[in-house]
Amino acid sequence: MYLYIETLKQRLDAINQLRVDRALAAMGPEFQQVYSLLPTLLHYHHPLMPGYLEGNVPHGISFYTPDESQLTYLRALEGKSGSDVATPPHGEMPVTGVYSMGSTSSVGQNATSDLDIWVCHQSWLDNDERLSLQKKCILLQNWCKEMGVEVSFFLIDENRFRHNESGSLGGEDCGSTQHILLLDEFYRTAVRMAGKRILWNMVPREEEDQYDDYVMSLYQRGVLTPNEWLDLGGLGTLSAEEYFGASLWQLYKSIDSPYKAVLKTLLLEAYSWEYPDTRLLAMDIKQRLHDGEIVSYGLDPYCMMLERVTRYLTGINDHARLDLVRRCFYLKVCEKLSLASENGGWRREILSQLVREWGWDKQRLAMLDSRADWKIAQVREAHNELLDAMMQSYRNLIRFARRNNLSVSASPQDIGVLTRKLYAAFEALPGKVTLLNPQISPDLSEPHLTFIHVPNGRANRAGWYLYNQAPDMDSIISHQPLEYNRYLNKLVAWAWFNGLLTRKTHLHIKGNESFELSRLQELVADVTHHFPVRLPTPTPKALYSPCEIRHLAIIINLEADPTAAFRNQVVHFDFRKLDIFSFGQQQQCLVGSVDLLYRNSWNEVRTLHFSGEQSMIEALKTILGKMHQDASPPDSVDVFCYSQHLRGLIRTRVQQLISECIELRLSSTRQEPGRFKALRVAGQTWGLFFERLSVSVQKLENAVEFYGAISNNKLHGLSLKVESDQTRLPTVVNGYASEGIIQFFFEDTRDDHGFNIYILDETNRVEIYHHCEGSKEELVRDVSRFYSSSHDRFTYGSSFINFNLPQFYQIVQVGDRSQVIPFRSQVMTPPSANSPDAAAGEDGDRCYQMH
Repeated sequence: MYLYIETLKQRLDAINQLRVDRALAAMGPEFQQVYSLLPTLLHYHHPLMPGYLEGNVPHGISFYTPDESQLTYLRALEGKSGSDVATPPHGEMPVTGVYSMGSTSSVGQNATSDLDIWVCHQSWLDNDERLSLQKKCILLQNWCKEMGVEVSFFLIDENRFRHNESGSLGGEDCGSTQHILLLDEFYRTAVRMAGKRILWNMVPREEEDQYDDYVMSLYQRGVLTPNEWLDLGGLGTLSAEEYFGASLWQLYKSIDSPYKAVLKTLLLEAYSWEYPDTRLLAMDIKQRLHDGEIVSYGLDPYCMMLERVTRYLTGINDHARLDLVRRCFYLKVCEKLSLASENGGWRREILSQLVREWGWDKQRLAMLDSRADWKIAQVREAHNELLDAMMQSYRNLIRFARRNNLSVSASPQDIGVLTRKLYAAFEALPGKVTLLNPQISPDLSEPHLTFIHVPNGRANRAGWYLYNQAPDMDSIISHQPLEYNRYLNKLVAWAWFNGLLTRKTHLHIKGNESFELSRLQELVADVTHHFPVRLPTPTPKALYSPCEIRHLAIIINLEADPTAAFRNQVVHFDFRKLDIFSFGQQQQCLVGSVDLLYRNSWNEVRTLHFSGEQSMIEALKTILGKMHQDASPPDSVDVFCYSQHLRGLIRTRVQQLISECIELRLSSTRQEPGRFKALRVAGQTWGLFFERLSVSVQKLENAVEFYGAISNNKLHGLSLKVESDQTRLPTVVNGYASEGIIQFFFEDTRDDHGFNIYILDETNRVEIYHHCEGSKEELVRDVSRFYSSSHDRFTYGSSFINFNLPQFYQIVQVGDRSQVIPFRSQVMTPPSANSPDAAAGEDGDRCYQMH
C-alpha cells in the first residue's frame, strides 16, 4: 500500500509540474511574473509587498518553500527595505494551499485568459481574520490588474463543501447553483501553486462512496499524514437538482463567454443523459491517474471535456451541435492553424491532430481564423447558432428535470438574478433591440449605411430597410437588407448599439422625398451623443430588482411633422397662448409622431413608436406605466425634436410635460390617490390619473365629467379586487408594482401565527391570502418548480423566450416602518426527489390553509 501511495504521489506531482510548466509557457512575462509571485505574496506580509495592509492579516502557506525566482524577488525586497522579510512561524499555516483552476494550464488557455485562484484556508479562521484575508486578496487582485493580468480570488474554507455551504452570486461566483459540479471542476482542473496536495486524488474511484472511511483507514495505517493534505471531501452522489441551477449558470456565463459556455453546458447535458449513473469527468481523470494511463495529452481537462461531449453528441446523433462544439473548441484554443508559425508548441500540435481527425479543409480554417474581421452577417449567424445550441441544451435539461420531478437547488434570489440576466439578454420582444454578442467579433463598423424607405402601397412592405452599401441601386437590389423595421428609430438604434454605425460611417437615405439626409444625421448625432454603446454589466442587485428606465429619449416628429404644412403659409396664433397640443385657431396638435428610445437597469434597449394626434398621450401612458412607484428617476431624460418649424418651443414644452409627469408618478406623496394631470390635445381634454399601481387615461368631455373623474379617483384609489372592503394592499408593496413580473410578498402576522401573502401578477392584478400556514420555503420551491419545469418557456424564430420567473420578497418591520427585502430561503437545498415532501405535486396535496 505504501509503495502504491508513493507511486500515486509521484504521478500527481509529475502531472502538476507539467501543468505549471504549460501555464507559464503559453503566456507573456507579466503573466509569468504574477503566477510565480502570488504564493510568495500570500505567504509573506511586508509593507513593500503588493497586498499589504495594516493589522493582523492571516498569511503563510503550509509547506511553502520559495523557489529560486521567488528567492530573487525576496532578496531584492530585503535590499530595498534594509531588513529581512519576516518568515511566518512554522506549523499549521492559515492558508492551506493556493490553486489555479479552470482553463489555466490546459489547451483552452490562451493569451487573453484570466486566472481563477482558490485560496483554501483553515476553518479555524474567525470572521475578522477571513475579512482581512479577503481584503488582502482584493489588493492583490488590483495589483495583478495593474500588471495586465485579470485574476479572480476565491476564499475557500476547507470545510465549505463538507457542510454544503455556497457563496452568493457575484461577478464570478456561481452562488447556490452548483456544489458537487464546482468541486468536480476543481478536482479535474486544479494546479497546485503552493501548499498541500489534494487528498481526493489518492482515493480510488471504487472507494468514493466510502470516501471518509477510506481516508481514515489510510491515516490509521500511517500511510498518509493527516495535516499534509487538503481534504475538501468526496464527490459523493451528484444531486439531479443541481442540473437546473448549473445549466442556468452556464447560460448566464454564455452571455459574456459564449464559446467556452457551450462546451461546459453540453458537458452538463451529457451528465444528465447518463443519469442516474453519471460518471463525473473528474472521476475519469482520477481513474486514468490511478491506472497509470497518462493519455489525452497529459490528462488535459479541456481535451477530456471535448471527448465526453463528443461521445454524448455522437450517441444521440446530433451532428449539428457536434460541429458547433468543435468550432467553439477551436476558437477557444486560439491557435490559427491557417497561418504559419515558427513556434509549434504543444497546443498547436494537439489542435492540428484534432483538425485532421475532423477532416477540416484549409478554407474552413481560414474562415475561423479571420473571426476578428467578421462583419454583421457572419456575426448574426454565429450569434443565432450559439443561442439555438444553448436553448436546445437548456430545454433538454428542463425536460430531464420534469421527467424526474426535480425542483431547483438554487436559492430563489440566485434564480432571480440568473433568469433576469438571461431574460434581458435573450428574450425577443417587439421594439427591443437585439444586441449581438460583442465577444464574437470586435469590430462590426461599416463605412457606408444606406436607409431606404418604402411607402405604403408598394410591393414590398412599408417601412425602412438598412443596407451596408453606398446608394448604388444596382448593387443594393442584388443584396438582402441587413435589417428591416417599420420605423426609422429602431433601425438607427440597432445599427448604433451593435457597432455598425460609428461616427465615421457615411450615411445615405433614399425613397422618401420629404425626409432629408440632414434629419437622419441629426437623429444619429443625438443618439450617439446621449447613449454610450457599452455600459458595465448589471449588478445582481439591479437584476433582482424590477427593471427601471435609466436613459430615456423622447423623439418628436421624426416620422410625421405637422409643422411641415406651415411652409409658405400664413399661420394665425396668439403668442400669449402658445399651446403646442392645441395650436392656433384650428387647435391643431403639433406633435404628429413620438418615438421612444430607452435603456433600462438590466441594460435592455427598447424602442416604441406612436403616431397621430393622440401620440403624446399614448407615449406618456406607456412610459409612465413602465415606472413603478418606488423607482429611481431616470438618470437622463432627453427630448429630440425634428420639426421644421417651432422646434425649440415644441421641445421645451414636451420636456416640461415629461418632467412634470415623471415627478407625479414617482412622487413620495402616495397618500394622494387623486393626483392627476389634465392635458388638452387638439381641442379635447384628457386626464392622466396617477393611481397606486398604474397610470390611466380618460377622455373628459365636460366639466361635470372632469370633476366626477377626479372625485371618483379619490374615492376609489385602488382599481383592484381584494377580499373585502376592509382589506388593503400594504403601502410598502405599492412601490414594487411593475408590469410583466409575477411578485410574491410574504408578511408574518403580528401574533406569529402564520403569514399573509400578497401576489401581484404580470398586469398588477392582486391576490391576497391571509393567515397562511405551512412552510414558505416549500411554497417558494413549488412555485419556482411550476414556472421552471411545468412549461416549455421557449419557442424559436420570431417568438420570444421567457426566462422571467416569479420573484419573492419578505415584508419586515424596521423600527416603525415596513420594508421589502428579497426573500431568502432558510433551506438552501430542497428535499430529494424521493422524499415525502418532494412527492407532493402541484395538484394541491400540500396544503396552505386559508382562513
